Amino acid sequence: MEKKKNVIGKHTPENVIFNIINYGVLTLLTLLCLYPMLHVLFASVSDPTTLISHRGLLLKPLGFTLSGYQLVFKDNSLLIGFKNTFLYVGLGTLVNMLITIMGAYALSRRDMMLKNAAMIFITITMFFGGGLIPWFLMMRQIGCYNNMWAMILPTALNTWNMIILRTGFQSFPYDLEEAAVIDGASQARILIDVILPLSKPVLAVIFLYYLVGNWNSWFNAMVLLKDRDRYPLQLLLKEILVMNDSSMTSVGSAGGVSVNSVQGATAYRELVKYCVTVIVTLPILCVYPFLQKYFVKGVFVGSIKG
Repeated sequence: MEKKKNVIGKHTPENVIFNIINYGVLTLLTLLCLYPMLHVLFASVSDPTTLISHRGLLLKPLGFTLSGYQLVFKDNSLLIGFKNTFLYVGLGTLVNMLITIMGAYALSRRDMMLKNAAMIFITITMFFGGGLIPWFLMMRQIGCYNNMWAMILPTALNTWNMIILRTGFQSFPYDLEEAAVIDGASQARILIDVILPLSKPVLAVIFLYYLVGNWNSWFNAMVLLKDRDRYPLQLLLKEILVMNDSSMTSVGSAGGVSVNSVQGATAYRELVKYCVTVIVTLPILCVYPFLQKYFVKGVFVGSIKG
């Protein structure tokens, strides 16, 4: 065993060549993933007139100005979008986790009646739907139109996330539950004191899936929200990036810089796009490092048993 271990760890020419190629490919992939973020960051603090005439790679800020961020925060719609998004994400993720945990726990019970039939019906919803128009009419009929619940109830449960969590619950030894039952614990107590503490990795993964999904959600808002003061941040970003909305670059000044000319308005409109992208992306990027360590272990726990 010692001899084999030494052979594996030996710096042979083949191992050296493999390591060089491996690190080279990984470095290239890292740069390909990192550059778009740096490009947007550098562009957001660049001089707008210089930026709009620049061609090619952007490896550093072209000048330095925060006038784009001043324009962004000068418009109240973005601040309202932040408030709405934090409300939708916070309450929505809480509802997501509660329903997913309860559904996964119920479907993981060995003595649940018609468990297989229920799983079949639940799985069918992953592949078949009634279509956009029937869905819209139903949402409107039940009151999920142009209000807060339009962003929470239609996406309250993700079937795939519930199946992953159910599989994770089923992977634990049944002896743990039997011991809790002997001690007189109820099903709620078993879930809270036995199952959930052992499921932190997979719960963290499911939580992050829901958090990112709710943060990036815009389609339901586009279909179900009518008033602009209810728009989430992502729908405002869509208007700015896709529909070329110029509401934030209206005639006026930002930080003492006039944007009255057509060329100046065009330049600042491009600058605002980069600034809004940074502002919208930054909060979710700050969450990833704290939950990243749970990813591998959480997905592994959820894939042990089908």
